[in-house]
Amino acid sequence: MPRITCASSCRWSQQHFQSSSESVMNGICLLLAAVTVKLYSSFDFNCPCLASYNALYGLGLLLTPPFALFLCGLLANRQSVVMVEEWRRPSGHRRKDPGIIRYMCSSVLQRALAAPLVWILLALLDGKCFVCAFSSSVDPEKFLDFANMTPSQVQLFLAKVPCKEDELVRDSPARKAVSRYLRCLSQAIGWSVTLLLIIVAFLARCLRPFFDQTVFLQRRYWSNYVDLEQKLFDETCCEHARDFAHRCVLHFFASMQNELQARGLRRHPADRSPEPCPVPEPPEDLDSGSGKAHLRAISSREQVDRLLSTWYCSKPPLDLAASLGLWGGGLSHRAPTLALGTRLSQHTDV
Repeated sequence: MPRITCASSCRWSQQHFQSSSESVMNGICLLLAAVTVKLYSSFDFNCPCLASYNALYGLGLLLTPPFALFLCGLLANRQSVVMVEEWRRPSGHRRKDPGIIRYMCSSVLQRALAAPLVWILLALLDGKCFVCAFSSSVDPEKFLDFANMTPSQVQLFLAKVPCKEDELVRDSPARKAVSRYLRCLSQAIGWSVTLLLIIVAFLARCLRPFFDQTVFLQRRYWSNYVDLEQKLFDETCCEHARDFAHRCVLHFFASMQNELQARGLRRHPADRSPEPCPVPEPPEDLDSGSGKAHLRAISSREQVDRLLSTWYCSKPPLDLAASLGLWGGGLSHRAPTLALGTRLSQHTDV
């Protein structure tokens, strides 16, 4: 058996994570969750302790960062762009399946909601945002210490509850009671949400094998196909652009050499050394075995623009036999069937 070295195993792991979009997205999701914990732990919370601003500050700090983290999760997830492109693309020769779009949307939302939920749960379990937001909304009749205060004094006192260093509420048993009540309520909500999420995840994981997996496997397969197809198309475009640029540069130097020879601009006979014969560009037929003949067949800007427009407006059907019959002579292909089969064999081994 061949010996597996550490370098080969690391290389295999790197290729696996690069080729698996789900693994990459899961890694980004965990990274955003870790960043969320770090941000919350380093955040300096300062409630304004004003009746008209406490609720705005507390709820804003509870909901605004999760919304920003949700947008970051959407931007970091490549499948969100692929999903929108699949939803908005023209039908062409390939029908759009709403089930695939719904599957991709649910996958994107699940990963994008991870970091916002972490922030909200941390804020609820900590309780500072909840105390600041709802300190002025507490019913004073639940606490006996407010019996000798006027309504205006009660509202001012409740607004100062989050600020334990304020002179009005410093060392006050009423402030401690109100703060303890709101903090316990916040933690109860946080733990209830956490338990609910765990139960939902547990039921989804345990009950899924009892249902038919055919539709799920089909949608998962075709959602991965859409992502991989776009990646392979981008890689092929980069390969063609590089080959096209290389050939244009070679043609430029060849034309300049012919022009200098036509004008008689040669080097001095004393400094002349035996000039090597120009190496002609290999014909396209000789390069068909390497899988590039189908790229060399597209050799003008008009053909490239037509190819890109056709790819966007009318993607080929998901049937290789029908696709060959449909696009066989559309762009003056001269590549044999062997080259196409070689290319497909290289790209389907994922």
